[in-house]
Amino acid sequence: MAVWDKYVLFIDGEAIVIDKPAGLAVHPGSRTPESLEDYLKHFRFGFKRAPLPVHRLDRDTSGCLLLARNPKAHKRFQRAFENKQVTKTYLAVLDGVPEEAEGAIDMPLAKISSEAEGWRMVADPGGRPSLTRWRTLAVRGGRAIVLFSPETGRTHQIRVHAADGLGIPISGDPVYGGSNGPMLLHALSIRVDRDGKPPVAATAPLPPTFVGAGLGDVLDGEPALAASPLPPIFADTGPSADPGDGLDG
Repeated sequence: MAVWDKYVLFIDGEAIVIDKPAGLAVHPGSRTPESLEDYLKHFRFGFKRAPLPVHRLDRDTSGCLLLARNPKAHKRFQRAFENKQVTKTYLAVLDGVPEEAEGAIDMPLAKISSEAEGWRMVADPGGRPSLTRWRTLAVRGGRAIVLFSPETGRTHQIRVHAADGLGIPISGDPVYGGSNGPMLLHALSIRVDRDGKPPVAATAPLPPTFVGAGLGDVLDGEPALAASPLPPIFADTGPSADPGDGLDG
């Protein structure tokens, strides 16, 4: 197995879902000169084009990231996000335990910035609508392990909804929390429905940060959330897989 194969959770002629490691930004910036863009060429798997990210994950968030293998697929997947045909779940460890076992956080968000603190997202009645459903899976050592299902895709949505909506930040969150250590937020699964084709669907295994925190078994009682089996990535991704899309240009 090549070194890059281990990151692939799903692959076909128009999509790849990878397990992005925490600490790697999706796009470069002034504080993140190294990014996933530096490595996309390794995920061509026989195609002439390198795939393109369809959405973002925060640098310190691990897990499922959708890549499009050609421009047409990229546009279709972007429309799927806009039309709410994408289902995502995240797993997070909170610095405390919510009073309720489950619920929904309906809290509009807006971006603010200052020279001293930089930018961040805040709750704002005049902000963009933001809705997140959640339920507690387990409690360990006074910390809740929570499954979040965002129905909108705002920047830092889950992080702000945890800190301000539940009143309990995600463990290790350097912006909205106060604890040290890695941020324990993981993009657990993604599903994108497609007309006339099977859905793009993948689940990422728990990352080393969760395992190192003694949470490697937290999904044992949740078989529906089990990680996807490794795909046969070279079985159907050559020139015959999707000649109309994957190999153009």
